[in-house]
Amino acid sequence: MAYHICGKVPLTGEIRVQGSKNGALPLLAAALLVEGRTTLIGCPDIADVSAMLSLLACVGCQITREKERIIVDACQVEPVSCPEALTSCMRSSIMLLGPMLGRCKRAVSGRPGGCVIGARPIDLHLSALAQMGVCFEGQEELIAVADDLHGATIHFPFPSVGATENVIMAAVLAKGTTCLYGAAKEPEIVQLCLFLVKAGASITGIGTDRLVIRGVERLYETEFQVPGDRIVAGTYLLGAVATRGKIALTHIGKQDMGNVLFTLQKMGAVVTAEEDVICVDASKAGCSIPYIRTEVFPGFPTDLQSMLAVCLSVARGNSILEETIFEDRFKIVEPLWRMGARIRIDGRRMQIIGTDTLCGREVAATDLRGGAALVLAGLVAKGETIVEGDRFICRGYEAIERDLGHLGAMIDKA
Repeated sequence: MAYHICGKVPLTGEIRVQGSKNGALPLLAAALLVEGRTTLIGCPDIADVSAMLSLLACVGCQITREKERIIVDACQVEPVSCPEALTSCMRSSIMLLGPMLGRCKRAVSGRPGGCVIGARPIDLHLSALAQMGVCFEGQEELIAVADDLHGATIHFPFPSVGATENVIMAAVLAKGTTCLYGAAKEPEIVQLCLFLVKAGASITGIGTDRLVIRGVERLYETEFQVPGDRIVAGTYLLGAVATRGKIALTHIGKQDMGNVLFTLQKMGAVVTAEEDVICVDASKAGCSIPYIRTEVFPGFPTDLQSMLAVCLSVARGNSILEETIFEDRFKIVEPLWRMGARIRIDGRRMQIIGTDTLCGREVAATDLRGGAALVLAGLVAKGETIVEGDRFICRGYEAIERDLGHLGAMIDKA
């Protein structure tokens, strides 16, 4: 299926942001640590969540859906091999390593897949877990064994989100204390820690780059609210800037957005934000940004880089956008060229010369965030844009056509 978009309509109105993809996936994985039922409220209805639930079912969990609730019963869990078709379709499958080791002292995993956006090694995961007593074997399939899973002092050379999550989940039931230095500080890490503490874990330093996890005997059944998705929110906020619109988003707050809101202000948008609502008036926006780079939280997120490129393509003046996280996240440039964008790639930098408008074309998504950015490009383009590859976008957006339609966009999926 494809998205059909008639552009040049400013986004206006108010919508509630869906539950977080990057928040829900580690929470679902962490449910393996609970010998009982975990209830998550507000999990997004997206392809990656469905794939994670299938992985949990493979290792013995009972899954129940009740409207906006997902209940994971992990009373009976076995460290069995999951089908490659599941582990290869998304990178988040690697985060089962930590909780399976914590629960069963053994884990079997295929090599993780996901979007093709550059090298995404798992060496930080493996080296950190090895310091906790984990032994690895296998090539095509990872087999991890920890007869004596214990705490350790771990220093990350880079604040990897996935590796931080895996160490946290392995450490909560390990013997002794784990001190983690250089931990990632993304909101999803904070939410994972808060969930685990609610279930009985002992974690201090939450929200900082130094976490101390003291192993406990067991975790207990609990219920937890999945936070709003900051990347989905950023997508729609940048869509408002690109179309010079005025929107309000609920179920998302300024504390989760890092410097994204400051970036919107630099482009000329008026931003008001509270704990659970963000409003943007971009009717007079359109300023270029001389230089901006993607960074770990609270810096500008790599997951919004492609959407920002669309905004800067129709800004007044020239901009430089540097990608520092993934080296192959410029696949959106070629379809934007076809739509009339003036972008030159120089290593890891885009040099963007703003133009008045883009022109509608038939284009194809090749990854999740790049696909969403092409939808935004269709919103600002003259004429009709057709974006193929909905399967990529559905990995992270419940119904991007529904949300944008509620904000006034002329968009259909067929």
